[in-house]
Amino acid sequence: MNLELSGSVLRSEFALELQLTVSAGQTLALVGPNGAGKSTCLSVCAGLLALARGHLVVGGRVLDAPAQGVFVPPEARRIGWLPQQPLLFPHRTVQDNVAYGPLARGVPAAAARVRAEQWLERVGLAGYGPRRPHELSGGQAQRAALARTLAAEPEVLLLDEPLAAVDASARRELRALLHEHLGAFAGPRLLVTHDAVDAFVLAERIAVLEAGRVVQIGTAAELGSAPRSRYVADLVGLNFVVGAVHDSVFTAASGATLVVATAIEGAAVATVHPRAIALFRSRPDGSPRNVWQAPVLAIEAVPEANRVRLGGPLPLVAEVTPAAVLALGLAVGAVVWVALKATEVQVAPA
Repeated sequence: MNLELSGSVLRSEFALELQLTVSAGQTLALVGPNGAGKSTCLSVCAGLLALARGHLVVGGRVLDAPAQGVFVPPEARRIGWLPQQPLLFPHRTVQDNVAYGPLARGVPAAAARVRAEQWLERVGLAGYGPRRPHELSGGQAQRAALARTLAAEPEVLLLDEPLAAVDASARRELRALLHEHLGAFAGPRLLVTHDAVDAFVLAERIAVLEAGRVVQIGTAAELGSAPRSRYVADLVGLNFVVGAVHDSVFTAASGATLVVATAIEGAAVATVHPRAIALFRSRPDGSPRNVWQAPVLAIEAVPEANRVRLGGPLPLVAEVTPAAVLALGLAVGAVVWVALKATEVQVAPA
C-alpha cells in the first residue's frame, strides 16, 4: 500500500507544491525551516485541508481529487495522527483513551479494552490503564498517545514532531520506541521533524521543503553527498558556500578563493565537512593548498567534539576534539591559521 500525493494547496502566505510517494513500510521524514509547509502536508493527508489541484491516493483509493469531485472526510480515511502534544482526553482513563479508536471503528467495548491493554504493554505502560492523563509524565503521555494511534489500526501513520514536547531524559528512549514500532508498521509513514537525529534515525528517506517546494529528497547519505541548499548542508552538518569555479579555483560571493580538485566550470556550490578543516596557532608546514587566517567567533560543544565557528571572508565551521581546543588555547576572539586540502572541498554545479 503506497501513498501518492501530487498537487498544490493554497495558503495565505504561499502555494504549497507537493510531489511525494511513500511506499508501504517506509518512513519519509519532512524537514525544512518554519513555515515551509511540512505540517500543511500532513493536514492534507489527514483530510484537514483539501487540495486545490492534484490528487492523494492511498493503496489505490482516491482520497482527494478536486478535478474528480472526490474528497474523503478525515473520519473515513483510516489515517493515524501522532501530534507534538499527546492531546489525551483528560476526563478519560489512559485505557479508555487507547480504546477510543477501536470503539469508533465498531470494535465491541470488551475487545477494545483488551486491545488497549495490549498496546499499553507494548509501549511500556503496562498497569497504567486506570490512571488519568494528568498522572503521567510527558514521556508516558506520548507513549499513551502512540498506543492510542496504533490501536486504531490505521493504514497510514502521520507523526508531527512527536518528540518535540518530551524532555531530554525521555527523548532517547521514546525515539527507540518509535523506531521499533515504525519498523513494525506495514503502511506508509510520514514524519515531520526539525531534529536531524530524529530524521536520520527514524526515516529511510528525507524530503526537504523550503518555501512550499520540495528542494531535495533522498537518503541521509544522498543528501550529505550533494546538498542543494544551505539548509540541507546545515542539516547534515556540512559547510556550504555558493560561488563559481574557473581553472580549479573556487571563488565565493565574498571574493574569498579556494583551490579545488574539480573539472567543473561556472556557477557552483562547495561543501566542506567540518572535520576536514585543520586549525593551527602558527602558519602550518606541509602542502595544504588552502591556508589563511580567521578569527574564532564561537566555540560550541557537541557530543565528543567542539565546533569552532570561524569568521572572515570565508566563514566556516571546523570540528576539533576538546583536547585540541585546550592544546591550541582556542577562545572567542583568537586568530587561528586555517588549512584545507583541495581534495576535501566537494564541488557541484549550482
